[in-house]
Amino acid sequence: YKTMANRMASLVQVDMDKLSVTKTSWGQQFRDAMNVNGGDLETAKFGHYIGHALAFFWKVLFALVPPTAIAGGWLTFFVSLLFIALLTAIVGDVAAIFGCLVGLKDSITAISFVALGTSLPDTFASMIAAKNSKTADDAIGNVTGSNSVNVFLGLGLPWLIAASYWESKNLPFTVKAGDLSFSVLVFSVCCILSMSVLILRRYFSVFGKAELGGPVIPKYVCSIFFIFLWIGYLTLSGLQAYGHIKWQS
Repeated sequence: YKTMANRMASLVQVDMDKLSVTKTSWGQQFRDAMNVNGGDLETAKFGHYIGHALAFFWKVLFALVPPTAIAGGWLTFFVSLLFIALLTAIVGDVAAIFGCLVGLKDSITAISFVALGTSLPDTFASMIAAKNSKTADDAIGNVTGSNSVNVFLGLGLPWLIAASYWESKNLPFTVKAGDLSFSVLVFSVCCILSMSVLILRRYFSVFGKAELGGPVIPKYVCSIFFIFLWIGYLTLSGLQAYGHIKWQS
């Protein structure tokens, strides 16, 4: 019994070590960032070397984020928010300049390049959550949560600041809807279709009765369907923005 208890204790200890987020120091973060595969060269593959070369700057940059062992993780949280804000501002400005150079309207640049640049990190985060969780809850919850932050914080905070500024000048703050109503309508239709697919995947065995994963062919069919929804949303919004689709908001 003692041997079995020791084995169980060692297994539990290993699992707890894997779950620990305070085991790395600031120096360890930089060592992991500067070495291929976190310094584990024995299991490193060719793809790890390519990825390390491409992402070296970003890995070292984000190693500046304080480890979670400092101040109970709050310093990590606020510094991470600062990095996100700076990168979002850079992505927005670069996309705006690119749209100006190629002649794209700001609304099209916003829903394509800016949205793509800000959503790709969320996509990879959801992929990691899906791989490391037994269910799809974390991955799908991350999608809705991150987009809620983009809309309510990314849009609401600038409007709040602008409204407060113009209120101090005793002037009204007006935001023209522009192409927003049509884009919201198309997005809502795409959202309903996406949620319908997720519901079908949950209850039909052909999809493996799961929101993520399942049989290979249905899995890729659903992925292609979602990609076409995104392309369709961009196409319809672009046609309406350039006057090819008449819409009275």
